[in-house]
Amino acid sequence: MDVLRSFGILLLAQLVGEALHRALHLPLPGPVLGMALLAAVLLLRRREPDAALVKTSNGLLRWLGLLFVPAGAGVVANLELLRAAWFPIAVALVVSTLLTITVTALVMQGLLRRGERVVMDVETPR
Repeated sequence: MDVLRSFGILLLAQLVGEALHRALHLPLPGPVLGMALLAAVLLLRRREPDAALVKTSNGLLRWLGLLFVPAGAGVVANLELLRAAWFPIAVALVVSTLLTITVTALVMQGLLRRGERVVMDVETPR
């Protein structure tokens, strides 16, 4: 029963994300918004998620590869379109990859600096 409740929590998070996406016309997909909200709620609780939620999430992640099958079939079905627009697609892939790496590095650098300040505050005698 705990796994069913956990699956319901994951679906509810996706539903809330989808509702926000449609209501506010946000540029992110609903499931991404829902998972971000679920992550925020779990972080704000400041404790470990329920074991059933972890078990359910890990079970779904095990089958994540199957979700890429329709995308792969879509690529094969649209090969002519991809051949016609290969250069803009390649540029978009390279630029978005470089942008993602840059943003990730900057965020990591900021978090490491923040972590050093927290450690210094804890170690400094008062």
